[in-house]
Amino acid sequence: MATAVMQWPGSYCDTKQSCCYPTTGKPAADFGIHGLWPNYQDGKYPQNCDSKNPFNPDKIADLRSSMQKNWPTLACPSGNGVGFWTHEWEKHGTCSESVLDQHGYFQAALGLQKQVNLLQALTSAGINPDGRSYSLSNIKSAIQETVGFTPWIECNTDTSGNSQLYQIYLCVDTTGKNLIECPVFPRGKCGSEIEFPSF
Repeated sequence: MATAVMQWPGSYCDTKQSCCYPTTGKPAADFGIHGLWPNYQDGKYPQNCDSKNPFNPDKIADLRSSMQKNWPTLACPSGNGVGFWTHEWEKHGTCSESVLDQHGYFQAALGLQKQVNLLQALTSAGINPDGRSYSLSNIKSAIQETVGFTPWIECNTDTSGNSQLYQIYLCVDTTGKNLIECPVFPRGKCGSEIEFPSF
């Protein structure tokens, strides 16, 4: 099985270390992909499973424009995404290669992001990226009602130290296509009220 991790760019950027927009321009105000992380039933993540299968941009040439849009890098200095995708494939993707090759891995993550449409799930429930605070339980139930599975919410802190909605984790089966209930959630805690910053 694996965990699909989507991040809110506003929360990545609204921290003390800030962010840098990709060389392709400011990403859309939407949840971008962080990664698709194969994991065991106990929640542990295998890493760097095959050093002989490095990231090859030629293998995902047809996905590149979609990845720039939906899997943007926000790390500094500004990049074109290749560094981020290389890291995700080599650390996580290689651990799924018995089922998904490089192209299949990135395609699966893009498909999941489209399928869940997290921003729409939240805004339909009146939870908007407007800098206000919302209850963590309302955020979870808005996603659960739309997507059909329980999400795990990761928070980080903004420049003033407030808890904010950072990443949303959903579990998928080994094919990378079907959502499932997570057998175990990572550790970590959000406040009961969390901010949803604008971007």
